[in-house]
Amino acid sequence: MRSAGKIDTLAGKGAVRAAPLGRAPGARVQSFLDNAFWWLASVSLFAGLWEAAWAFGWANPMLLPPPHIFLHDFFAQGKFFNADVRMSDASPGVIALAVATTVGYSTLRVLIGLTLGFAISVSVGMAIRYAPLLGKLVMPTVLLLAPVSPVAWMPVALFVFGIGNAPAIFLVVIALFFIMTLATVSMIDAVRPTYLDVARIMGATRRQIFLQVILPAILPGLFLILRLNLFAAWMIVLIAELIGVGSGLGQVVMVARNTFNSQLALFAMTVIGLTGFVLDVALREVQRRLLYWIPQGKGTLLQ
Repeated sequence: MRSAGKIDTLAGKGAVRAAPLGRAPGARVQSFLDNAFWWLASVSLFAGLWEAAWAFGWANPMLLPPPHIFLHDFFAQGKFFNADVRMSDASPGVIALAVATTVGYSTLRVLIGLTLGFAISVSVGMAIRYAPLLGKLVMPTVLLLAPVSPVAWMPVALFVFGIGNAPAIFLVVIALFFIMTLATVSMIDAVRPTYLDVARIMGATRRQIFLQVILPAILPGLFLILRLNLFAAWMIVLIAELIGVGSGLGQVVMVARNTFNSQLALFAMTVIGLTGFVLDVALREVQRRLLYWIPQGKGTLLQ
C-alpha cells in the first residue's frame, strides 16, 4: 500500500510539473495575433500579386478575373449554389441560405466520412496487431488495395450505394482507411518496449496497457495523419459530388465548368478554401483538448 501511495504521489507531482507545458492565456492570445498577422500578410501578398498581374495585362480578366472582380458581388454568384434560386430574383437572405446549405452538405459528408474512417481504421489496425490470425488474413489485402486511388472506387460506390450521400461518404472512408490502418499498425510497433515492460512490472492488465500506454503513444501521430487527410477528403468529396451526388460544392464547380463561368469557379474555390481552413482550425482545437499532455510548441504540425 505504501509503494502504491508513493507511485500515486509521484504521478501527482509529475502532473503538476507537466502543467506549465501548456501556454498561458496571454501567450495563446499573442500567438493567435502573430498567426493572424502572418496569415493576413500572406493572403494580402498573394491577392496583391494577382491584382498586379491583372493591372499590367498579364492575366486575362475573362479567364482569370482578379479577386476584386469575382468577389465584388457575392449574391450574383450565390444564385448558382442552388438550382431552385438560380433562375429567380431571390432575396439576399435566400441566396445566403443557399450558399450556407450547400457548404453544410459538403462539410457534413467530409466530417461523417472522416469520423467513420478514423474509427474503423484504428479498430482494424489494433485488431491486426492483437489478433495474429486476423492480421495474417487481413494485412495482405490491405497492402494490396492501399495503392488504389479512391477515385477508382467511384464505380463501386455508385453500384453499391447509388446516387446520394452514401457514395461520397464511402469514398472519404476509403481514402482514409488504408493509410490510417497501416499507420496504426506501424505506430503500435514503434511504441518503446520500455513503456510496456514498466507497465507489466507495475501489474497493468492488457486492457490497461492498451488504454494507458499504447493509445496515448500513438494518438498524436494518428491525429496528424487525420488532419493531413482532411484536405484529401475535401478533394474526394468534390469529385464524388461532381458525379454521384445531387448537391454540394462539387455541383457548383460543375456548373461553373459547364457554363464557362470563371468568376463562379474562383468564387467556389474561395468558399472551399475558407471552409477547409475553418475545419482544420476546429480539428486542431479538438486535438489540443484531447491530447492535453502534448506541448503546444511553435513550428510543428501538431500545434
